[in-house]
Amino acid sequence: MSVFDRASAHIRSISPYQPGKPISELAREMGLDEAGIVKLASNENPLGMSDKARAAALAAIADVPRYPDGNGFDLKQAVSRHHDVAMNQIVLGNGSNDILEMVARALLGPGSSAVYSKHAFAVYPLATLAAGATGIEVPALDYGCDLDAMRAAIRDDTRVVFIANPNNPTGTFIEAGALERFVAAVPRDVLVVLDEAYSEYLPSHLAYDSARWLDRYPNLLVSRTFSKAYGLAGLRVGYGIGQPDVIDLLNRVRQPFNVTNVGLAAAVAALADQDFVRRSAELNAAGLKQMETFFDAAGIGYIRSYGNFIAFRAGDGAAVNRRLLEQGVIVRPIAGYAMPEWLRVSIGLETENARFIDALKKALA
Repeated sequence: MSVFDRASAHIRSISPYQPGKPISELAREMGLDEAGIVKLASNENPLGMSDKARAAALAAIADVPRYPDGNGFDLKQAVSRHHDVAMNQIVLGNGSNDILEMVARALLGPGSSAVYSKHAFAVYPLATLAAGATGIEVPALDYGCDLDAMRAAIRDDTRVVFIANPNNPTGTFIEAGALERFVAAVPRDVLVVLDEAYSEYLPSHLAYDSARWLDRYPNLLVSRTFSKAYGLAGLRVGYGIGQPDVIDLLNRVRQPFNVTNVGLAAAVAALADQDFVRRSAELNAAGLKQMETFFDAAGIGYIRSYGNFIAFRAGDGAAVNRRLLEQGVIVRPIAGYAMPEWLRVSIGLETENARFIDALKKALA
């Protein structure tokens, strides 16, 4: 037998996460000039990072020879002020993915289960399988979460329910009232993980403050990231907020020094620059409108999105994706989410969106 054969069956059953194709990789594969490639595959902020965050990151480089603050005091203090929660209600992560994986390590294992929706973020089943637990995938409703079906799917051995709002990769959104009613209906010994990676993009009339629910629902954990609207994807900083006993569990499985000096400093500065976040959200709203206008005019089906991306029906998704890559435009195939006819495109600058639209016209011709 080989080392692979000796590995646990639940580990061997995992299909590794497939990230968006890097610009450098496409340039090598297609013989293209990197400068001419447009990447709209990974839901990154086309404005980059704020000037304040960049200055803080550059200053923090001087401390790279030393280990970071393992407790992340300054960032926890900033998050505490931002959400009006106590510092012992906050756990920091190497991106919000790290928070999701902490949950799995702390609460899941053989003989337990986690509930999540079809077409939900790939890390939910990956983290569940890696823990040796059973994943319960609930059929989607209009490409989003069917909350009634998810509540009905909870079993005696269920320990976690994962929900993304807005959802990735479909962009669907659950309004606050329906979401809170769902949390209220879940048994108190089942943790509801509310993954809000894209919440900064919500329009004001849909925005809600889930941190205010924590006192009423001690089995709620809210996960956030600095990778999207804050533009710090390459620094990998996220956080979770919940009740102190839940946070204590996560800290028991958290890797030491899981957020770097540079990441901690940049995130503190980024959180303080809400003007940059607002500009990012405004640019995104205009870009979504630009995409929707094109799709409507071209008769291309799409899912109304509340994130910084939009999924559209391409027909033969793999073939259309290949034709886009040949033109130096990178989008995200989502066949792995059981959506082989669909592609997901991130919202970029107006010129980048226009480049994608022109390339898609040619790819579909």
